[in-house]
This record gives sequence, C-alpha cells and structure tokens, in this order.
Amino acid sequence: MSETMEASYGLPREVKFCKRCVMSNQRPSSVIETKHKHASKKPTIVFDEEGVCSACRYADIKEKINWQEREKELKELLDKYRRNDGYYDCVVPGSGGKDSGFVAHLLKYKYGMNPLTVTWAPHLYTDIGFRNLQSWIHSGFDNILVTPNGKVHRLLTKLSFDNLLHPFQPFIIGQKIVAPRFSVLYNIPLVFFGESAVEYGNNIEEADCPTMALDFFTGEGDLSKLIVGGVSAKELVKDGKISLNDLNPYLPIPMKDLKRTGTVVHYFSYYYKWDPQEHYYYAVENTGLEANTERTEGSYSKYCSIDDKIDPFHYYTTLIKFGIGRATYDAAQEIRNNKITREEGVSLVRKYDSEFPKKYFKEFLGYIDINEERFWELTDKFRSPHLWQKENGQWRLRCQVS
Repeated sequence: MSETMEASYGLPREVKFCKRCVMSNQRPSSVIETKHKHASKKPTIVFDEEGVCSACRYADIKEKINWQEREKELKELLDKYRRNDGYYDCVVPGSGGKDSGFVAHLLKYKYGMNPLTVTWAPHLYTDIGFRNLQSWIHSGFDNILVTPNGKVHRLLTKLSFDNLLHPFQPFIIGQKIVAPRFSVLYNIPLVFFGESAVEYGNNIEEADCPTMALDFFTGEGDLSKLIVGGVSAKELVKDGKISLNDLNPYLPIPMKDLKRTGTVVHYFSYYYKWDPQEHYYYAVENTGLEANTERTEGSYSKYCSIDDKIDPFHYYTTLIKFGIGRATYDAAQEIRNNKITREEGVSLVRKYDSEFPKKYFKEFLGYIDINEERFWELTDKFRSPHLWQKENGQWRLRCQVS
C-alpha cells in the first residue's frame, strides 16, 4: 500500500464490511471520552473468521439468552433498592426519546419503581425534541433538566470540532456523567442506562456484565490527564479560557463519593432484549413520543436522535473520519433486529449515508463560531487517505458496502 494510503487513527488499512449487516471494520468502539486526543488510536469492531462483526454475533447470543431468567434478576435487583417512603429509588437519564421513555415507563408502571429522570440538555433543541421531552414528563415523571453554561459548552464544542472533528464530545461527556452525579447528589444508588455498547460492536466479553465500567464517569481530578476538546483541562484553566468551576459538569466523579452513595449503573439491555424499533412503538403508545415529519438527513429514519440540531454533524463527522454515516448505524441495527434485510440495508446506505446535513448547517456554524470555508478546511484535514479519494474535484469513498 502506498504512502498516501496510510490509515489515520490506527484504523485497519483494509476496509471490510460485515457479511450479515452493513457495518465496516472501521467502526470505532466506545471509549472514555476524557482520554481522547487527536492522535489517539481507536479500538474498532471485531470481525471473526467468517467475516461477521461482533455486534451481529451478539445478536445471535441474544436469541439464546433466557430472558425470563434475566427478568427475575431484574426483579431481584429492583427489590434490593426499592423504597417505601416515597423517595426516588432509581435514576434514569434520557431525553424522552424512544429508549429512555421505554426504560423509565417500564420501571415505573410495570415494576413499581419511583424513578427520577435526568436530562443533559442538547446543544440546540429541535422543536420535536423539546416536545418529546415535555410529553415524557407529562406521562408521569419527575425530571431534572441540566443545561450547562452555554458559553462554556460552545467553547468546548468548538475545540472538539477544531481539534478532533468531534463536535458531540462535550455532550457525550456530560451525558455519561449526569446520572451518576445525581445519584450522588440525591443519594439514589441505583442508576439505569439503556443499552450496553456491546449491542453495537464493543468487546463481546462485556455481554455478561450488567453494569457500566466505572472508568466512564469516575476519576480523581488530575486535570493534566482530563482531556476535553483535545486539550487538557489543566491547560484550559491555565490559559484563562475557562475556570475550574466552569468545568464542573464535565469532571469525573470522585470514587469516594460513589462509594459513599453506593452508586451502581446498570444496563437495562442486560435484562430486556433490546430492540429500538419496538421501543419506539412502546413510547408512542405510552409516553406520547412523536416521530419527525421528515426523515433525518443522512439516513432514512424519522425517530432516532432527533432532539439536537447538532446531532447530524456528529454523524457526518464520523462519516468523514471513519467512512461510516448515520444510515449505516441505523441500517446495521435494524438488520440485526430483523426489521430489514441486508439487501435493503445496502440500498439505504448507498442512497443516504453520504448526504450532507444542510438543514441546520448555518446554525451549527454560528454555534461554534466558524465560517463555511473553515468548516470544509477542517473536514478535509480529518479525512483518512485510505478511505477517501478525490475525483473531478469531489471526494468519494474508496470502498462502499455492497
């Protein structure tokens, strides 16, 4: 392979596509965001000797799990933490979308728990996203909406785009931390997240673990090791761009605080067979969820991640860096859940995956305070040579799913 075909980010040089779904071997695994630097090498999804990705293999495992036994485990867990004094007995983070709506509603109305729901606010709310949050609340839930300092959040988002081409990083950091933080603040030990990343291709050895690794939301406060937007927190504070107080919502939670509360974070997907489309139907029926009136740019879906105007640029930047757009993510999970065939998935990916999200483009540029020229300059800088080539002045992916 020539010098110009080097793979960035430690990605596999040879692009392969799963024989079952449409995911490529370039898909990065979920990592601890506060360790993410520009030159960080990305662990990626694993393909076996038959050319099948680990997410599809986990889908096979799900078919063999005794879900009635898993539900018994869930009931035992809930009975351990259930309160009879009227106080909250679990924390459920979410936006009021299909998954958080499904989890919170089942916990309260099927299992008799008293969840406190916590929402880490989007960068820029969409109208449909805010309506769905309100519908969720009005279907019977107490909710705390945490909106970080707008000036700071914009700066961190800008740095994340400039240094990492990862504008969603500040949101992801806050979203991971907010529920365990309120577990500590409100002395509610039990926290439920939705699905484990093993559903999408993280290490399949995590499949038998019902809890989230503490590394995702805990730490001891060494600012030189805490990286946000590709810059250490120590450097940000030293430069006077923001104060330590400003960074508080993004800081990992000290282990001593978690131990004092006894905080544990469980994945609901360990106990219930995870199926996003079925969650959508459930949430429409029970929490007033509305789908969008138009499909999401870059995909064919109308109901996944529709609450943030910046969300489309999160998926567009994954397309630029890893050759994987939003339609790939949507189609891959729907193939695994037997909602569409691989042939249909291939067609959808080839039609929509590379679509540019123009609807909120000007608002995104304004939010991170750059012009269009700078946007494209940075975007092109982060393209990996082994994924992209220029033909007649237009960028094209070297390899596409078929």
